[in-house]
Amino acid sequence: MSNSTADRATVPQTLWAVRGRHTGPAPEEVVRRTLRRHQESGDIDDFAEPPVPEDSARRVFEARWRVAGTVTVRARLTLVAQEGRRQGHEWRLVAEAERPWDEAWPSPATLFWPEAAVGEDGSWDHHAMVTGLRLRQVNALPADDKEMRRRLRDAAREAWCLNVVVHEAMTPDEQGRLPLTRLLPPGLRHRVVEHRAAPHQFRAVNWALKDLGVEVPRGGAVLLPPDPAPEGYDSREHTVRSVFLDGSEPAELLAALRHFAALPRPLPQEAEEALTDLRENWTLLTLQEELERERRLVARYAEALEAMTRSRDLYKEAAEQALEALAAYRDVPAPALPPQRPASRTPGALQQLTRTFERLRFAPKGRQQPAPAPQGPAPGSVNGAPDASTGNGSTEPADGTDRSS
Repeated sequence: MSNSTADRATVPQTLWAVRGRHTGPAPEEVVRRTLRRHQESGDIDDFAEPPVPEDSARRVFEARWRVAGTVTVRARLTLVAQEGRRQGHEWRLVAEAERPWDEAWPSPATLFWPEAAVGEDGSWDHHAMVTGLRLRQVNALPADDKEMRRRLRDAAREAWCLNVVVHEAMTPDEQGRLPLTRLLPPGLRHRVVEHRAAPHQFRAVNWALKDLGVEVPRGGAVLLPPDPAPEGYDSREHTVRSVFLDGSEPAELLAALRHFAALPRPLPQEAEEALTDLRENWTLLTLQEELERERRLVARYAEALEAMTRSRDLYKEAAEQALEALAAYRDVPAPALPPQRPASRTPGALQQLTRTFERLRFAPKGRQQPAPAPQGPAPGSVNGAPDASTGNGSTEPADGTDRSS
């Protein structure tokens, strides 16, 4: 089982919450009659039925009363039609007091539902999620071991109530067959589901509890840990060695229940939603509360109006500054720009490469050879005689004069 509760809100000490299922017809009529009777007797100050959409399957009831003389309690019950295999209507009841809840205060369940009613009017105490379980009765464990394990596992998942398993050391008499929950204080009475194991089911019930990590002593009791378990939960502190089924107050069991209820238990998601609905959508206000609420609304509207006024003034000031800046910009002549010289074109790398190839293409491949001398007479000879300056390499003049001396 998961022991992490970091992502879950804890149950406030001022909160009393439980949920169940009414299997009879017209549960809203039962609630109206019960509230009207308690208002006439002075048990509650007032009650109301807030309007809901016509197509909604919900019915909502609110009631307020005072405990200990001056402590105001506000409670809200929501009826939701069941779908699927479960018949009837699921109901969720949350009550919040102005100070931490006292277990001696009246149970809110008995102010919305008839406590001693039987038959259809008394069918309001069925377990919300596990078929066959009741809040005000002894719930005998099934004879089948697997069915027993399934029931206990499903019941432990329900964090709205506390589950206690009691083993009968011997077959009890008529007094011992009465539920122990009737001996509990009103603040705990309708929040505890009592499971009973017969004397011969001792081994079977401990086999079924093995998955939950707890064990019931012979003739004793144990509280089932919800999932996730509360911070600081210790199964040994919530195990009772012996429970006497003789009609006397179960002192040890009561101490274990009180200790368990005081732990910082995680608040179920549905309970958190119901508590938020109670706080934010409460309609049963006194004249003083209505006046205070109107004053808060007026103060809130005044703050919103002041914020809008400040925003408007800031916007107006910013717009004026923008217009002044635009006018100043238009009055300043545009500066003369210097003539732009055309940028010399730098030949690209491809163009330079092309020119290089062209030079290589038209360049001579080698040194030019001299052309051969013509076979005819030289242009400088007379009558075909060779030129004196070119004959046999002689350098003598043509007139034959010896100029060596």
